[in-house]
Amino acid sequence: MRIFQVNHGYPMRYNAGSEVYAQNLTLALARRGHHVAVFSRCEDLILPEYALLEERDGEIPHYLVNLARSQARVQHEALDQVFADVLEREQPEVVHFHHLNHLSLGLVAMARRTGAVVVFTVHDFWLCCPRGQLVSWALEGEPWALCSGQDDARCARACFTRSYTGLADFHAQDEAYWTAAVAARMAAVEALLPHIDLFVCPSRTVAAALVARFPQVAGRLVLQDYGFPAMKLAPPTPREAFTFGYLGTHTAPKGLDLLIRAFRGVRGEARLILWGRPRGQATDGLYALAEGDPRIRFEDEYRNGALGGAVLPAVDCVVVPSIWLENSPLVIHEAQQARRCVVTADAGGMAELVAHEVNGLLFRHRDEEDLRRQLQRLVDEPGLAARLGARGYLGTSDGHVPSIDAEAGVFEEHYARLLAGVRA
Repeated sequence: MRIFQVNHGYPMRYNAGSEVYAQNLTLALARRGHHVAVFSRCEDLILPEYALLEERDGEIPHYLVNLARSQARVQHEALDQVFADVLEREQPEVVHFHHLNHLSLGLVAMARRTGAVVVFTVHDFWLCCPRGQLVSWALEGEPWALCSGQDDARCARACFTRSYTGLADFHAQDEAYWTAAVAARMAAVEALLPHIDLFVCPSRTVAAALVARFPQVAGRLVLQDYGFPAMKLAPPTPREAFTFGYLGTHTAPKGLDLLIRAFRGVRGEARLILWGRPRGQATDGLYALAEGDPRIRFEDEYRNGALGGAVLPAVDCVVVPSIWLENSPLVIHEAQQARRCVVTADAGGMAELVAHEVNGLLFRHRDEEDLRRQLQRLVDEPGLAARLGARGYLGTSDGHVPSIDAEAGVFEEHYARLLAGVRA
């Protein structure tokens, strides 16, 4: 088959969950003999906006559109045309979308126009939430409060007030403008849904949110967790203290500040290593929060191949402290692949992967004190982390996480079924 994978980023320029997964799936499909190409973005302030770059990931063609100044838009006619030109060149039978943030909603219609079947893996809440995480960006009240569901006026007040003019006499116009803008964005999302043949949701959490907002997609949705490449795990790194690890981005919804505050109250011989790409002043704030505690160490972002070689062998437990509900975090699967204990919140897609005192420990979502209690248990109870980690992934009897090669085979079946329907 000729398959086109589309995502808002691709390693190593962008290296979060959907980017890593999209690359893993791309490589797995290529190994199975398919012609696979990738479309993503870059942000080069020197190049003209919407310039097209061409690279390769091994033998895989990789097209990058430059969005350095207009990436906040939800639709770009110029980008849509660039995409159409690449589609004409690649002639895909299948166009598989992973994320449209920082790209354009118009890409879906362009894909459908070619006659290709269209698949969309839903990696977060972005289709049903303009900010993607159902977390409020409000300037007042609780920082990063959870949102109960998308509503145009509430979105304007809770997430777009930072873009208001701030002029008292203009407040009503500001609110009306942003309410209308959110409504237009949501209408544009709804308009693209009929062009998508199959929605793939890795967690019940994301599937439920999508169907609650857009009930019409329920009959075209499947639940299918992520697959992972085989991991070669190095022997454990010698260490003098129980070591917790955080592997992820330095963004507020990931809850890294919550983890640092909780860990600073842990007693006994314990260490915390934090891996992730620095993000300017956001990271500076985390450094300041950790300052004075020699047990906390920051490490740079790692390449994915180092996960089993230098990262997971250095820790006894992986902590996923996110304050948003998450989808199906790759890092939890990766920890379970290495049979490491996971401490995470009792909410959302995190709680779908970890059962308390079975393959990890759960703390009350956003509760610093309860997170500290669970961390302390692992320090105080020798052998507990190893026992919990040994269970691995809950979805299989042997604890093995799903294989990306096996998942590529499942996608082959999805694609073939959809293509048969088109050609019938």
